[in-house]
Amino acid sequence: MSGFVFQLLGTLRKAWVRIVGFALLALVTAITAQYLGPLLPPRLSEQMGVEAVEDILKILTSSMLAVTTFSLSVAVSAFAAAASSATPRATALLQEDPTTQNVLATFLGAFLFGLLGLIGLKAQLYDGSGRLVLFVATVIVVALVVIALIRWIDHLMVFGLMSDTLRRIEKAAASALQERLDNPYLGGQPDYRSDPLEGQELAAPATGYVQHIDMGVLQESAAAAGGQLHLLCLPGSFVVEGTPILVLVGGAMSDEQATATASAVIIGDKRTFREDPRFGLLVLTEIASRALSPAVNDPGTAIDVIGRLLRILARWQQAIEPALDYPAVFVPPISPAEVVEEAFRPIARDGAANVEVQIRLHKALIQLSGLAPAAFAEAARAMSAYALDQACVQGISEADLAAIQRVIGREAQAWLGAAQA
Repeated sequence: MSGFVFQLLGTLRKAWVRIVGFALLALVTAITAQYLGPLLPPRLSEQMGVEAVEDILKILTSSMLAVTTFSLSVAVSAFAAAASSATPRATALLQEDPTTQNVLATFLGAFLFGLLGLIGLKAQLYDGSGRLVLFVATVIVVALVVIALIRWIDHLMVFGLMSDTLRRIEKAAASALQERLDNPYLGGQPDYRSDPLEGQELAAPATGYVQHIDMGVLQESAAAAGGQLHLLCLPGSFVVEGTPILVLVGGAMSDEQATATASAVIIGDKRTFREDPRFGLLVLTEIASRALSPAVNDPGTAIDVIGRLLRILARWQQAIEPALDYPAVFVPPISPAEVVEEAFRPIARDGAANVEVQIRLHKALIQLSGLAPAAFAEAARAMSAYALDQACVQGISEADLAAIQRVIGREAQAWLGAAQA
């Protein structure tokens, strides 16, 4: 995906795009009615009784303005509820909800359609046939409004609730992780180097989070420079202006070329869910940590989050033949150890004194190591040891500690037997 397409898709997810689209459609419909009218038989308008169109438009205009204002206030309240009960990072997914955007756009578009229709009627822009076209369009708009109201009422039953917020975050994190697993090196070559590279360093053009990397531009720049580009960051990394984000090995670039190449790494002021699978895991973990705080004291939500984290990471697989579309660009892989640490370390720390959370955490770690032992076995064992150490530090009782150890033993033996079978 090019940088332009990435930014375009981000813009299309904004609510104002749909609202403006529906408003323009209403404007075009109201204007087109006066040109389509002469094409219809004059007697048809007399038989249809379209004199009531003005009254219908008045009702539509007055009611839609109130409904739009009320719906917008409900949506804002849902955003605030999700931010306070779950995490402020989750509101971005609620704001991009297509149902909410479509409903608000439908209501506002219907209001503008009714307003423009009344203006046209008062200005005597429509003859009898034009009124007929306007009447038919009004009936269609009323039908769309009724459908939108039904969808909106059904949607409000769960919109902004904790379960709905968790479901959205899990879906976004799973989608981003699956895309990365299908293309682990973004179409480039794997870069497992741990030692510093010697070459021309390309500095970050701004300070913020990496949101997208235009691999096509990097490939063209590396080929033109006669070298290889090594990425030092991935989507989700925080970079500081002036620090290296790319290293050119075996070639040379002018300062202008280096600046243009570095701009292929799109940097924003916040992390996004689309291309950053670790961000979704981090947001889920943040919700679990808040639930385990003394002010909330909701271990059930933390246990639910552990199950969702396991369900997401269960997708992990080692790519055998990753796509190689940009051979001159080297990309570092995502470390399974870092993923496990970011996903489970806060829960292991904040839920150390809760035996139910500890038991569920250890079960999840053992199951995760059994699902993908090559990727997660070592990291899961280290995290399990960390969780036990935190439980001891927090002063968990000997009986609870023994219960945790018994569960660990049973689960480990069960998964070991299944793997050997």
